[in-house]
Amino acid sequence: MKEDIERPKVINVGVAMVKERSETNEWEWNAYVFNLRDEVITNVLVSSRGYGEQNGEKKNTTVLRHFIEDVDSLDFKKIEPVIPDVFELTNEYWVSFYVDGVIHDKKFVFVKGSITEDNMLDMPFMNSKGVMIR
Repeated sequence: MKEDIERPKVINVGVAMVKERSETNEWEWNAYVFNLRDEVITNVLVSSRGYGEQNGEKKNTTVLRHFIEDVDSLDFKKIEPVIPDVFELTNEYWVSFYVDGVIHDKKFVFVKGSITEDNMLDMPFMNSKGVMIR
């Protein structure tokens, strides 16, 4: 049964919303997956969506799916660009990956209003600030 399936606890993997300069020197936001583990994570699948209320109306964004072949140990990979309008919604990233042939998965949820300048910290391995969930 479903209860009999062992699910390994996901540790040292995170998703971050990072504010950085674009090639045209404009500020932009991008979502990244961070591997803070001592081993490579492989076959990374990320499903992203936004939901909630905006201006008194229920809103749901399109579900986007991304595949990242590998994220090396102590490294990061870009998932997608993000427009700040969706920060008024709850933003959910469902991340699945393999370590030594074992599947791991975890849902990372940025609740409405959590992606702000006040919540930004220095991001590991990059010269930028952002909001990370681990």
